[in-house]
Amino acid sequence: MNGKTTLLRIDSSPLSNGSSFSRRLTEAFVSEWRNSHPDGDVITRDLGAAELSPVTAAWIQASYTPEPSRTADQKELLQRSDELIAELQKADEYVLGVPMHNFSIPSVLKLWIDQVARAGKTFSYEGGAPKGLLTGKKATLLIATGGVYEDGPAAAMNFVEPYLRSVLGFIGITDVRVIYASGTGQVRAGVDRETILKPALDSIRASVKAA
Repeated sequence: MNGKTTLLRIDSSPLSNGSSFSRRLTEAFVSEWRNSHPDGDVITRDLGAAELSPVTAAWIQASYTPEPSRTADQKELLQRSDELIAELQKADEYVLGVPMHNFSIPSVLKLWIDQVARAGKTFSYEGGAPKGLLTGKKATLLIATGGVYEDGPAAAMNFVEPYLRSVLGFIGITDVRVIYASGTGQVRAGVDRETILKPALDSIRASVKAA
């Protein structure tokens, strides 16, 4: 696929590029994506360096205050949220690198979700029912897990994929692909990192080419 499109890369691992499995996956995805979209743009958002704040009562009040009526302080409170939402609106496609933390997502990713899930910006209510506003987009979740959680007996403890599918769907993103790098904990037993990652990297190459 060729043409002028924009990819938003989101990393949520607290580890550096050299030690993070999920960052290795997003790096590989971006490389393959650039090959398929030579004229495309890539926006990179490292949540580990974003210094996102939890949602507060003042933030909530500001977000529900009509824009023309917001004070300077309220506008400042929402500035980072506006910036993150603008990235989502600009991009045609998203890739999220997500390490499993205690069966769920990293805390920085939850902070990001709380900043971008905003009424009137990424979803609205029509007739009492929610409607996602980020339509026509697609996302790829690259999930790194220490064990095997996409199927088998531990699948019931996997709260990463179902939660992210629900959140993305709520804001209008229903075209979601998921690729797992499972068993990353084997690296502590001396298994080579690239050996662990090979199935996921192969899936990334095939997925990008098929898109």
